[in-house]
Amino acid sequence: MDHYSEIREHIMKKYSKYSQDIMELAKIASKSDIINPKLYEKYDVKRGLRDINGNGVVCGLTEISEIIAFGKDENGNKIPVEGELYYRGINVRDLVAGAQGRRFAFEEATHLLLFGHLPTQSQLDRFCEILADFRSLPPSFVRDIIMKAPSRDMMNMLARCVLSLYSYDPRPDDTSKKNVLRQSLQLIAQFPLLTVYSQKAYSYYNSDASLFIHKPRKDLSTAENILHMLRDDSKFTALEATVLDQCLVLHAEHGGGNNSTFTTHVVTSSGTDTYSSVAASLGSLKGPKHGGANIKVCEMFDCIKENVPDYDKGKLKDFVAKIVDKEAYDHSGLVYGMGHAVYSLSDPRADILKTFAEKLAVEKHMEEEYEMRKYVAQAAAEVIAEKRRIYKGVAPNVDFYSGFVYDMLDLPRELYTPFFAVARIAGWSAHRMEEITNGGKIIRPGYQAVAKRKPYVPIGERVEEE
Repeated sequence: MDHYSEIREHIMKKYSKYSQDIMELAKIASKSDIINPKLYEKYDVKRGLRDINGNGVVCGLTEISEIIAFGKDENGNKIPVEGELYYRGINVRDLVAGAQGRRFAFEEATHLLLFGHLPTQSQLDRFCEILADFRSLPPSFVRDIIMKAPSRDMMNMLARCVLSLYSYDPRPDDTSKKNVLRQSLQLIAQFPLLTVYSQKAYSYYNSDASLFIHKPRKDLSTAENILHMLRDDSKFTALEATVLDQCLVLHAEHGGGNNSTFTTHVVTSSGTDTYSSVAASLGSLKGPKHGGANIKVCEMFDCIKENVPDYDKGKLKDFVAKIVDKEAYDHSGLVYGMGHAVYSLSDPRADILKTFAEKLAVEKHMEEEYEMRKYVAQAAAEVIAEKRRIYKGVAPNVDFYSGFVYDMLDLPRELYTPFFAVARIAGWSAHRMEEITNGGKIIRPGYQAVAKRKPYVPIGERVEEE
């Protein structure tokens, strides 16, 4: 048993004597926390900040990105359309296509999100030079912060590292635009190091793996440096780096209303420091309803391959039906990676990533599994339409293919959500600066109180709650 396991066991023993008390208190708390669902309708409260049709309640303005999921017919009626995503007014499909053959697609997208325009070649070169210089950690940070107390969860470790960097910043609480931009550029550059090094420490302590710590190279892009630092031999193909780079581009931003980015706006509006804001957004992204979805997709496909190893189409569709009927996998009835909270007919990120997944599958000799996934997407759409009567169509979202891509790149699954953060820190940084520039007021929505008023009872007259 390692040192940290011993400490955790000691802590559990210390508090185990209160386990029965806590269980009873939890039951009481559960009863007191229940709110009658009918009250939400009575007071017209939009649960989850969504209206009855599932559309997000508009609570802010942004120029950073735009999501298109619906259009209007000739009569002005709202109709679902093929999904589109724009970064600063530029279609992400064009951004991806325009970057082909160059190494800096993620860097170009980051520049666009932060500064609102596409860089010239000289501006991009200078921007990449700045990121390369910032791609380092304070002296002894890896030893003192990452190696001495490795976490069992990479997102928690990433958040702890971010909060620790506050102590090394000469101006951590300066929220001027110039200083926040400097902090943002540093974190964008440092996130790949924090993520990879944390995973190395995790593997060393929890999987008895050998420990390799490669320093980043200034001549490599973000995606190339990730593969260089992560792999023991630092080797990777040009296609591998390109596909990972495109994953970063597609995950860099997705509107101001997604949970972690909205968290950025909320926390920033309080006037707090950059490190606290980013740590809060990481906590949001960690949630399985947000950043951990592609892992669920991979685990679902592990289950499918185990039960239908021959990839027979008829059997695959039957097994998908069992998943929808809550008879297989995790019994939730969800086909993970299918459908999206905003998009209706298609997720443009999934469309783009599907093309790159196909190319990578050829290089990795995994064409059969790629075709299997394509068929599962088709079968799932048919089964869901039939059983749930969803006739507008259910298409794969970006998570349907991103996990498959990461698997083909042989990336550790515990890093899937952190890699999401490596990309999304670009969008968070842009939104933080937008909030600082245009906000002014602390974000404080209202809650309708529905508890009945009760008299104060002297302690000697009280009875225990059942």
